[in-house]
Amino acid sequence: MTTIRSVRARTICVPLDHPTSFSNRQVFKRDYAVVEVEGEDGHKGIGFCYGGSNAGALVTHAVRELFAPLLVGADCHATEALWQKMYQEALLHGRCGSVMRAISILDTALWDRNARAAGLPLYKYLGASDLESVPAYASGGYYLEGKTPDHLAQEMANHVEQGFTAVKIKVGRGDLASEEARLAAVREAIGPHVQLMMDANNAWHDLPSALAFMRMAEPYFPFWIEEPFSPDDIDNHRRLAERTPVPVATGEIEAGRWRFRELLDKEAAMILQTDAAVCGGISEFRRIAATAASFGVEIYPHWFHDLHVHLVASAPNVRMVEFFADDQVLNFRRLVDTQLEFDNGRLLLPKTPGLGFDFDAETLDRFAGDAWQ
Repeated sequence: MTTIRSVRARTICVPLDHPTSFSNRQVFKRDYAVVEVEGEDGHKGIGFCYGGSNAGALVTHAVRELFAPLLVGADCHATEALWQKMYQEALLHGRCGSVMRAISILDTALWDRNARAAGLPLYKYLGASDLESVPAYASGGYYLEGKTPDHLAQEMANHVEQGFTAVKIKVGRGDLASEEARLAAVREAIGPHVQLMMDANNAWHDLPSALAFMRMAEPYFPFWIEEPFSPDDIDNHRRLAERTPVPVATGEIEAGRWRFRELLDKEAAMILQTDAAVCGGISEFRRIAATAASFGVEIYPHWFHDLHVHLVASAPNVRMVEFFADDQVLNFRRLVDTQLEFDNGRLLLPKTPGLGFDFDAETLDRFAGDAWQ
């Protein structure tokens, strides 16, 4: 038995180079919580999550104060038992949000540690369904000051030239005319056969507004409409799904298998976007993926391509990695020492043990909001 020797966490605050907008908010910086879990055998694992654009230290505090005392001295390989123990400890503090993100990154760090100790890449340690590469779509299309529909179209065309056969843009910030101009420009630039995903980031509060947008968008053959409503408004997701031929996708900030089961039971989403750094970690992600498979539903994980490349490669119904080609929005890329490689729209799977990368210590120190503790 190898026991857990130490659990350390810290908060990292990385400003964006340019203020970046979604449908209904603007982001100036990103807070990340990062952890290290070390076993008595000397092998370490890392975990991380997005803690929001403010108060990301809430996740770090949950790691340090709620969960670290439970983990130190426990068996490193008791991932199921430790997940349940952490979840039970969190019942009175929140079964989603910052507390579940803290569980997520600790669970991920344990899986990473154990895979490194076994000398296997994480996807092989989990049980691989792919061994060389996995499909990815290029994510971007954010709203920036001065960014025209032509600029957006060129951004997406560049991704297609790199070999990506699917791209995603943000929608829902402007009026219908300006939004149609963006969609029309992108569709013309990428051609008829490239999949075009639309991400609304909770743009609408009522069904008529969402339906008006979808009626406008349908002629441009979008592959999905993502997060049209608040994540808590499951019934409107269902109502929209009944009224548009475009698949509804959601789930990027959902936590726990029970919430995803509700989405599936109510037929509120044809595509789930489970994020392992949010939902409860790799352990919970695997439970959610298995549940979705029994419904014939596929998962396209949200964000953190460095993590999700392993989960796409280890479950047949987890289909495609969301890939960010630069560090402007997913500026977490600046915090790691190794970047994923891609070829003709597919991400090459890491061959080194565990996640296949480590934190860059100098960069962590540069953007640190607090010290390792």
